[in-house]
Amino acid sequence: MRDYYEILGVDRGCDDGALKAAFRKLAMEHHPDRNGGCEEASGRFKELNEAYSVLSDPQKRAAYDRFGHAGLNGAGGGGQQFHDVQDIFNEVFGDVFGDMFGMRGQRSRGPARGQDLRYDLEISLEQAYAGAEVQITAPTTLTCETCDGSGAKPGTSPTTCSTCNGAGRVRATQGFFSIERACPRCGGSGRMVMDPCKDCHGAGQIRRERTLEVRIPAGVDDGARIRLAGEGDAGTRGGPRGDLYIFVSVRPHELFERDGLDLLCTVPVPMATAVLGGMVDAPCLLGGENCDGACKIDVKVPEAAQTGQMVRIKGRGMPSLRSRERGDLVVELFIETPTRLTARQKELMREFADICGEQQHPKQAKFMGKAKRFWDDVTKTA
Repeated sequence: MRDYYEILGVDRGCDDGALKAAFRKLAMEHHPDRNGGCEEASGRFKELNEAYSVLSDPQKRAAYDRFGHAGLNGAGGGGQQFHDVQDIFNEVFGDVFGDMFGMRGQRSRGPARGQDLRYDLEISLEQAYAGAEVQITAPTTLTCETCDGSGAKPGTSPTTCSTCNGAGRVRATQGFFSIERACPRCGGSGRMVMDPCKDCHGAGQIRRERTLEVRIPAGVDDGARIRLAGEGDAGTRGGPRGDLYIFVSVRPHELFERDGLDLLCTVPVPMATAVLGGMVDAPCLLGGENCDGACKIDVKVPEAAQTGQMVRIKGRGMPSLRSRERGDLVVELFIETPTRLTARQKELMREFADICGEQQHPKQAKFMGKAKRFWDDVTKTA
C-alpha cells in the first residue's frame, strides 16, 4: 500500500495548511467529473481522500507516523473506514463551492435577521460643522400586520412543504457526490402558503417608505457612516430587524475647503493693504469673539504681505467628533493687482515705480541675478 505522504506529495513534517493545499490541488485535478468518469481518475481520487482523511486527523496521523498502515487497523485506515467523501469535500472545498452546492451557510428555517440597508445622505458644510437633525425617507421592508408575518390569510396557517417534508433542503446526486441544496419549491423555508394574505401576497412582508430623524453629529466628515440599529428590513419568521447605514457626503463649499479639522479660505487683499498692512474681512463658521452675526472675522494682514502667505486663526476650524478639540481657520492671502486705473492713478504708479529699487523688490532682484548668470553661461557655450 502506497505511503500517504507520497500520495499527497508532501513532506512528513508539513503543517495542516500545506496538507490541505496539496489535497485540494490534487483532488481538483483528479475529480471524476473533470475526467469524464475515468476509472483511473476515480481510483486516484479515492486514494487521495483516504490519505487526507488519515493525515488531517491528529490522532490517526500520529498512529500512522509511528506504525504505518498497521497502526490504523480499526482506527479508520486501510479498510475504507476513513471519513465520508462528502464530509472531506465540505471541509476542503466548502469555501469555494459552499454557496453553489449548499454546503455552507445553509438556510435556517428558524427566525432570520433582516437585511441591512444603505442610504446616501448629502449635507452642507454648515450642517457638518454645527451638527443637524435631518429627516430622511427610506424604503424598507416591514412585517405585514395583517398576517403577522406568516404570509397566510388571517384564520389560516402555512402548510408543510410536500417536496422537502418541511426540511427546507433537498438532496440530489451530482456525479460522484450527493449534493444538498435549498428546496426549490419552498425556497428553503419548509413551508407553503396555500391561501396567501391579500396585503403581502404570501410574502409575510410589505414594502413601505418610512420617515426617520437622523442626528448628524458636529464635525462629521465626508464619507462617514452612521448606523441606525434596527432600522433596516424586517426579519423573517420573527427574526430581528437589520440595520440602516447612513453614508454621509458633504457638498463642496464655495468659500471653504476642508483639510482634516482645518478650514482653508482664500481671501483677496487690495495691493495697498498688502503693502502697508491692515485688516480684511474673512468668512467663518463660528460666532463669538471678533466675529459678528454675519459670520465675518477680522484678519490682520502683515505689512508687505505676499500672495500665498497664510494667516492661521486658532480654534475657528471644524470640531472634532471624538474630543473637544477644534481645528483652525487658515486664510490664504491673494494680493490683488488694481485694474481700470485712471490717468492720475497710472501717473502715481509710474512715479512709485521710479522711486522703488531692489530693496523694495528683493525677490525680483534675486531672480534677475540668477537669470543673468544663466544667460551668461548660454552665451559662453554658444
